[in-house]
Amino acid sequence: MKPESLTEREKEVLRWLAQGKSNWEVSVILKISERTVRFHINNIMKKLDAVNRTHAMALVLLNGMLDSD
Repeated sequence: MKPESLTEREKEVLRWLAQGKSNWEVSVILKISERTVRFHINNIMKKLDAVNRTHAMALVLLNGMLDSD
């Protein structure tokens, strides 16, 4: 998977998740609904072929997908 296939919003959600924020906290920070945060996380997981959000975050960090931004 190429890092550029993640949208800017998906990367933004990932940055907050990497800081340990919950779905609710991310929704408040980004001024979007918690359901929309879950939608972005599900899209990220599909794009990364991850089995859960922890696996997705591990793949992102291992592949340096957030470092270049």
